[in-house]
Amino acid sequence: MWIFTTSGFVSAVQDRSDRTIIVRSRDRLSLSDISEQFNARIVATPRADYPYRLVLKPQQFADWVKEEAVSIDYPNFKSASKIYRGATFANILNKVWSVMHGVEDGEAR
Repeated sequence: MWIFTTSGFVSAVQDRSDRTIIVRSRDRLSLSDISEQFNARIVATPRADYPYRLVLKPQQFADWVKEEAVSIDYPNFKSASKIYRGATFANILNKVWSVMHGVEDGEAR
């Protein structure tokens, strides 16, 4: 699962061995809020696809996702992200937004 929030971008997958959720990111800041909330240690994995990760119990991850959803207080996601993460992050989000036009089906417009 990929999740974009105003604080960053994470990828979440299940660990096959113990069913925990591995939350991965390309930058440490994307994991900092989650790390603080659950006292989860951010581990550097520079040789992996995502250079940072932490491990959560499935319910912790679900609680974090729910908290992110209920705390939405902005009318424009990209603008809110720019305030929290800055122009560079917001510019990258604009590129993702633009590329995702490619999945629109023939009935979209």
